[in-house]
Amino acid sequence: MSTHVALTGHQFLSLHLLETLAAVLPVRDENGAPKTIVYGGVERHMITSQARRRAERVYSRDRANAQKGPLAGHTMGVRTREWALVTARALETRHGWPKEQALSTARAVLQAIGLKFGDPAKPTVANLTKVLLFAPADAGERIADHINTEQATIGAWAEQYIALSEAAAASAAAKKLKGRRKSSPQEEDASTNEADAADAKLPALPKTSRNAVLTALAPRDAIDIALYGRFLAEIPDSPNVDGAIQSSHAFTVHEAEHTDDFYAAADDAKLARKSNALDFLDAADDSGAGMTGYQALISGTFYRHAVLDRRKLRQNLRAAGMSEADAESAAVAAETEFVSSFVNAFPEAKKNSTASTGVLPALVLAFDGDRPFNYAAAFQRPIDEIADGGPAGELAVRRLLAHHDFVCRRRNDITAGRVLTYEPAVHAVLQELSVKDVESVEELTA
Repeated sequence: MSTHVALTGHQFLSLHLLETLAAVLPVRDENGAPKTIVYGGVERHMITSQARRRAERVYSRDRANAQKGPLAGHTMGVRTREWALVTARALETRHGWPKEQALSTARAVLQAIGLKFGDPAKPTVANLTKVLLFAPADAGERIADHINTEQATIGAWAEQYIALSEAAAASAAAKKLKGRRKSSPQEEDASTNEADAADAKLPALPKTSRNAVLTALAPRDAIDIALYGRFLAEIPDSPNVDGAIQSSHAFTVHEAEHTDDFYAAADDAKLARKSNALDFLDAADDSGAGMTGYQALISGTFYRHAVLDRRKLRQNLRAAGMSEADAESAAVAAETEFVSSFVNAFPEAKKNSTASTGVLPALVLAFDGDRPFNYAAAFQRPIDEIADGGPAGELAVRRLLAHHDFVCRRRNDITAGRVLTYEPAVHAVLQELSVKDVESVEELTA
């Protein structure tokens, strides 16, 4: 099927955002420290695009599932390693299968299409795929429905497949054990038999069932898969999706500074004994904090950027099987929701101790163009509040808008754009610059 789509207007929607954060830690490295980059000769704090994309994707998915926002009623995806467990649960609850049979059959079916699972000797990972698989939320139920419909055929196939798989696993374990110590004749005979079983070719999943499972796992009409894409190398005939959204890492517009915050946590039971002690020696035994430690906190004004490829979004939706009219309607809704998530979503790390998810942007700049435009270069020279004379947030707003105006006067493939702020001081700056701002997220889309 051809997925070429006609698109009136500009292909790309570019979004640029400035936000000021105080005493937060949205992302950390492997040592628990804030992530940083060196840019413009100085170290900057960084919030990775992966963290932002997940926050945006979950924000949109939860709203759609709650029947809120422009994507209400649309199918959304789930990214997990637990598809065997999800499918088995559907077999149990929807079709009354015994728990063990449901799980072993679901795992066998998914393994037969090419997915690799964890070590069967480790119960915590034995039924988890080795990679995260992004698929429509109802994929497990659809696979379970097919397995139940074809129970006679798949049941016989699964019995043979599972037996040979277990023999292969036992053979691998025996070879590993043999490599560690000299085997007895009896063990060598057993290892040979297991190796023979392992060498026997695992029976292929019947073609109709394979096609049904691949169809269930295919992107179909999951809007967030069309937006953010997915890559699945383990199943060659399961289509990958090149996402329609490009996201950059956010970084501070000034040099990075962070605080090592010392904290002490109280032990309620110990403090209760101390307050009720009748002897000062007993009270002394219960002195001191229950736990102490350090956490790194960062503050600053961040610049971040994302691009929506409108043509690619429509191609992805058409490739998933939507009609041209449905794809157009879904694409318009998806664009509106994406802008909302870009403005409102925030990574939830340490949200309860930093209230970071309540942050509103100081400025959002949205404009259309025939190619993406990244304005990171506007902040290659770090802002110095003392030398530059003013708060970093307001100075960054002036610099970003001046950069955009400069580019607009030199290119004919870009629009002037739309601006939104949630800060009165920035609104005053916009009035000073004769820049008219919009009053809602919805007005940021063309």
